[in-house]
Amino acid sequence: MKIWGRHTSSNVQKVMWTAGELGIEYQREDVGGMFGGLDTESFATLNPNRRIPVIDDGGTVVWESNAIVRYLCHQYASDSLSPSDAASQASADQWMDWMSLSLEPDWIYVFHSLYRTPPEKRHTAAIDSAVKRINMLYTLLDTHLAKHAFVAGDEFSMGDIPIGMTLYRYYELMDITRPTLSALERYYQRLCKRPAYRTHVMMDQRTLHWTQNPVL
Repeated sequence: MKIWGRHTSSNVQKVMWTAGELGIEYQREDVGGMFGGLDTESFATLNPNRRIPVIDDGGTVVWESNAIVRYLCHQYASDSLSPSDAASQASADQWMDWMSLSLEPDWIYVFHSLYRTPPEKRHTAAIDSAVKRINMLYTLLDTHLAKHAFVAGDEFSMGDIPIGMTLYRYYELMDITRPTLSALERYYQRLCKRPAYRTHVMMDQRTLHWTQNPVL
């Protein structure tokens, strides 16, 4: 399998983490960000949206990170990672969609504003509003996790990967005030014990910091 995308991309990290959990061997090509390459015709044939990540799994080309996570789990996972019953599958799916549609827009804005943008170019009021919204959403997730070890129930599944990817940056890289969310913090610590999470998500991301790679 081949993966296109830089390893510091949050969406690429979802794919690498999934592959790590499943023991899938792959080759990765740095594309996007400082590496460029998205404007080539060869890349456009893989993904006409010219975005990362993209995979080619023996001739099956898939783009959009959550779609790739679903594909890999359906293709290679045990029942726990790709739930076989409809109810568990729907639970995993709904939290994956929740992350993309509800959490991700403000989460990305806060991360880019505080970690990737010089202070003089930040919009403080907008950042404060976005921080309040993501903290509210993580509080909602905390309430759910108070009753479940993982987002789709008692077993780790594909539903945990998009949400789990956000937590390393939320807890370790975002300089913000966070509410005390005991269930969410315990959940994060459970993820931190997973070797694939430590390898592919909890990585050195200083090259993204505004002091090394300022957002213009």
